[in-house]
Amino acid sequence: MKAIWNNRVIAESENTVIIENNHYFPPESINKDFFKSSDTHTACAWKGEASYYSIQVDGKENKDAAWYYPEVSELAKSIKGYVAFWRGVEVVK
Repeated sequence: MKAIWNNRVIAESENTVIIENNHYFPPESINKDFFKSSDTHTACAWKGEASYYSIQVDGKENKDAAWYYPEVSELAKSIKGYVAFWRGVEVVK
């Protein structure tokens, strides 16, 4: 799977985990040059508290377009630290 934004591959992995129709990419599969930590946090009743990244590619920013769970509940342990995308990031095979 590849995550693409602004015509650049920002993450790529053969080992994504699918939960609620989202592909979660292993943390080592993201291109950290494109990711900037955000102060945004949201809560999921069964996964825990999500943290966000904004994505910056070729001078353009996609605010809070990626999220991950640094700490998770027992039910979500398979995605601890894994990164998922939205806000126009295309996830393709």
